[in-house]
Amino acid sequence: MIELGNYNTLKIVRDTSPGLFLESETGAEILLPNKYVPKNFELGDEFLVFCYLDFDERPVATSLTPFMKRNEFGFLKVVEVNQIGAFLDWGLEKHLFVPFSEQRDKMKEGQWYVVFCYLDDISFRLVASNKIDKFLNNDVLAVRTGEKVELLITRLTDLGWESIVNNQHKGLIFSSEVFQHMAVGQKMQGYIKKIRPDNKLNISLQPQGQKVLEPTAQKISQLLKKQGGFLPLHDKSDPNEISKMLGMSKKTFKKGVGTLYKARRIEIKEDGIYLVGKIDN
Repeated sequence: MIELGNYNTLKIVRDTSPGLFLESETGAEILLPNKYVPKNFELGDEFLVFCYLDFDERPVATSLTPFMKRNEFGFLKVVEVNQIGAFLDWGLEKHLFVPFSEQRDKMKEGQWYVVFCYLDDISFRLVASNKIDKFLNNDVLAVRTGEKVELLITRLTDLGWESIVNNQHKGLIFSSEVFQHMAVGQKMQGYIKKIRPDNKLNISLQPQGQKVLEPTAQKISQLLKKQGGFLPLHDKSDPNEISKMLGMSKKTFKKGVGTLYKARRIEIKEDGIYLVGKIDN
């Protein structure tokens, strides 16, 4: 069996004028066109190739690396819009098709969108959709509180940044807990802060509980060293000033300062915090 929209490890069985024919363990064959044929090969060699449909809707293999694969979410650019839908650049010769019926809002050429790639059950073609909610499922969760997860940022709402969690769940990062640049399509790591009774996921960009203290304290300590051992920050500092200088909330800052103080690494004075001991990088 050859899985379209995914990578397959296939064996060379025939060398023909249009290219190499590759075979799966079940005997299915697919063409690797000459433009993708390696310089050195022998019959029987195995190659990892990506398989999809060419311009004539025939299965074909390629050595090119797509920006995403089947049953995955990605952030792609629209390169064409015509009377049947939109077409996305996904790193292959043939663009990825998005029917009008699978567009949350009418797509525009030159714009970027978060989409899901799948094999259409009716046409058996690889297509994409940016009605992404229907491909996310929080009914049965494969994550737990405190777990480190992979995120793909999808949109900004009144509450915060919606994200795709581990390519399968929907989560939310509250705006009040974001202290860094964020953008749609951004990939990053986060942590499951809370699983609500309705299985909605609250996401944090920092480890929870005691785990947050060590990296926070380290970040403050590193900036202290860069600034010659002094930071004009303290309990009464404006939260925006702390966020601008350190990229963290005032609450997180105070926890980090507390950790450094207990470890006798800093002194706390009215004008700010001072590093104790020699400054070594």
